[in-house]
Amino acid sequence: MLEAIRTYVRTLAVRLRRVERRELDAFVRWIEHTGNLLQLSVLVFVPLLIAAVTWLANISPIVSFLLFPPLASGTYTLFADPEGRYSTPGRFVGGMTAGALCGWIALELAGGPGAAGTVSATAAALGVFFTGVTTVALDLEEPSAFSTALLVLVIGDAQAAYVVGIVVSSAFVAVTFAVWRDRFYEQRAQYLYRTTDADDHVLVPLGEGDPAVAHFAAELASAHEAGKVVLFETVDDATATTNEPGHAVGHLESLADDLESEYDVPCEVAVAAGDRTAGLVLRAAREHNCDLVVAPYAEGDRGGLSPFIKGLFDSERDVIAFRSADGSRGWDRSLVAVRGAGDTARAMVDFAQRLTGTWQPTGICTCIDRESERRIAENTLANLLDAFDGRFETHVVTEPVESYLARVAPQYDVVVVGSSTDRSAASRFLSPPTFRKLDALEADVAIVHRGRRR
Repeated sequence: MLEAIRTYVRTLAVRLRRVERRELDAFVRWIEHTGNLLQLSVLVFVPLLIAAVTWLANISPIVSFLLFPPLASGTYTLFADPEGRYSTPGRFVGGMTAGALCGWIALELAGGPGAAGTVSATAAALGVFFTGVTTVALDLEEPSAFSTALLVLVIGDAQAAYVVGIVVSSAFVAVTFAVWRDRFYEQRAQYLYRTTDADDHVLVPLGEGDPAVAHFAAELASAHEAGKVVLFETVDDATATTNEPGHAVGHLESLADDLESEYDVPCEVAVAAGDRTAGLVLRAAREHNCDLVVAPYAEGDRGGLSPFIKGLFDSERDVIAFRSADGSRGWDRSLVAVRGAGDTARAMVDFAQRLTGTWQPTGICTCIDRESERRIAENTLANLLDAFDGRFETHVVTEPVESYLARVAPQYDVVVVGSSTDRSAASRFLSPPTFRKLDALEADVAIVHRGRRR
């Protein structure tokens, strides 16, 4: 009885750890979207910074509670759009300070504060006018400047202390923002994104696939110093029991030698007995410490993916299903079709850049339904490419993705698309995966699946 309880407890602990890993993985994937990261930063840093300024206001007469409205809105602007027009620490501090000074000057020119409980209309008009002229002339355009220009009018006789409080509190926020942006936000690829440091070891289940698949995998692996290719093939049980799977091994070793000499990447050979199933391939990937599987694309009986490819996609490993158009072995021009700026999109860009190199522009495209979506799409591509160095050409097109890719595919060697495994079932039902419509493309096609970390 006691042993049964212990077994149950151990099993429960394993399941709980598995749930925790899945939840953590889901959170990491969520925060890897730049928009989500910014939302979380706003929810964390704006309240904390306002709390810190409140503490200063409680212990020092220099910081007035009347600076909270412009400070809160300005802080939100900084963290919500760290690369935007108004998100410069100098502009943030300078704009708020200039607004307060302009309001103070306007108040003095209007003859001082109005009667009790009132604000001079002349001072308000002059304060806003002076602020507009000053911020434009000094390139300090910042919305919160107009708030400080008006709030200084109701501070009583403490205008000087109010201006000093603006300088102190805004400088505190600006320094915090600058550290966050320089040390974390702009380095987020190092802390959050797994793509650029993974997928060095590549397993290639050849089967009846074209050798171009192996060359494609070697091209990817050779982009990293730690790259390695493992050529994997299966033989039937009858051949295995005779101890004569020599033809398969000889074929693989010959191909491995070619890959090593052409791509300068280590290449190993592995042969296993049994049918070529997704489970067998994934087990080989684990045994050979391969974090990426590059397999020949195969369709099912009714179109779509074959059960073998579906089985690979339903795993913790990253997978590329590769379809060669004409057996060519050069991929200097690549086009990546993305829907967002998440983990899968970054993996797709990383793979494409490995093929083209940093000296050759990598094409990135996204398709929209209407022109009103263009600015959002352009920002999405900008957020996606922030994590990479190199040259890119971006395209935002008002056209169905399948017709656009069919039109431009002849200009590229390979088109990279997502597997749609990160989409909901409802989304896939309403809008079939893009790769189902790419059979006739005049280019190689690489379908990327980002593995689920269990």
